[in-house]
Amino acid sequence: MLGVFDGFPINVHKIAFFTSSIANKRLQLSLTDAVHKLNKNESNLHPIIDREAPRFTTIYEFGIADASDFNYLDDEETNRLTKMINKKPFQTMDFLLLLRYYKIDTDKKTPLKFDYYMLRLTFDQNSVEIKVFHEKGPMRVPPQEIVDLIVDETNHTFSKRILAPLDTLDRF
Repeated sequence: MLGVFDGFPINVHKIAFFTSSIANKRLQLSLTDAVHKLNKNESNLHPIIDREAPRFTTIYEFGIADASDFNYLDDEETNRLTKMINKKPFQTMDFLLLLRYYKIDTDKKTPLKFDYYMLRLTFDQNSVEIKVFHEKGPMRVPPQEIVDLIVDETNHTFSKRILAPLDTLDRF
């Protein structure tokens, strides 16, 4: 089923709660657009990288769950997801976020170990719960920064803040 990953872990690394000032349909459309725009862009996250690395870059890759797999959010998949949201908003949306790190020396780009995060957004009337699970990798970016990224990028699509924090729980 599009939007939900069958194997989403029970024990997660971060849970954050937010109030929402807009309808779930509009929020999910904005979220989908924000995540799609982030794909293949260089990161503004601040990973903990080897101090000897003169320069590095991080690239996002988001995918949306489809039962037991994740589909990369390219234009086609984003259009498919948008159509589904327009028909009926989701109660749960699961994403995979791959953070690709590269060390840059002169003109050479050397890949470092990537991080794999799973995100689950659960929508209720006027509230959203975000769960973050670090699947594998060196965890160069803390789960809270992943939550902040999603919320900030979604909020930037509006003239006012639509997601306001309620509470967060760390599960390390």
